[in-house]
Amino acid sequence: MPELWVCQTGQVPYAEALALQERLREQRQADAIPDVLLLLEHPPVYTRGRRSEQAELQFSEDWYAQQGIDVVDVDRGGRLTYHGPGQLVGYPIVRVGPIIDFLRTMELAIVATLAAEGIEARGADDRPTGVWVGERKIASLGIHVQRRVSTHGFALNVNNDLTPFEWIVPCGLPDVQMTSVTRESGRGDLMDCVRKRLAFELAQALGLRQRLVSRTRLEHAVGAALVAS
Repeated sequence: MPELWVCQTGQVPYAEALALQERLREQRQADAIPDVLLLLEHPPVYTRGRRSEQAELQFSEDWYAQQGIDVVDVDRGGRLTYHGPGQLVGYPIVRVGPIIDFLRTMELAIVATLAAEGIEARGADDRPTGVWVGERKIASLGIHVQRRVSTHGFALNVNNDLTPFEWIVPCGLPDVQMTSVTRESGRGDLMDCVRKRLAFELAQALGLRQRLVSRTRLEHAVGAALVAS
């Protein structure tokens, strides 16, 4: 069975994670490495997708900078969202077929992960892409696909501070209420469980065998592939 390399990197600055994704995508396109899933957290940052509008930022970028939050434009689909400590971010660098099917696969993996924690959730259906608990949004998705290999991915609110969502129009939805695993379950320290479960569920949904790799091992594989090419 083909493998999904799962790399848990801890907290990584957004620009550093973006550069790593680009390197991995190039090597995946060349079939020099298998499919990869990066699981990490970011320092506080807002990211604007290709469909973002300026009005989604309710204050000036200088004001956000004073709060310690950068604003970054990215090439993924979707609109403005927030990343911060305590939020589980997943970047699948994988070969994909129909894009909407891949997005639904990620949603279903997140839904299954939440079900294991006793949280009843659902995918987008007729809503914008994402995962919802009732009328509250708990996970956002946005990807970029180049030569059939994806970058970017999903962000699942686990135990992060939700206040920064209140300072923007998240996902371009002015009336949306964001929620988290902690808020819905009443339990705080679930990041390790959620991270492990989500890696398992996504590997299963993609029909891949999960293999845990360290960042050192991943960097070595990418470096070796670059030398070989």
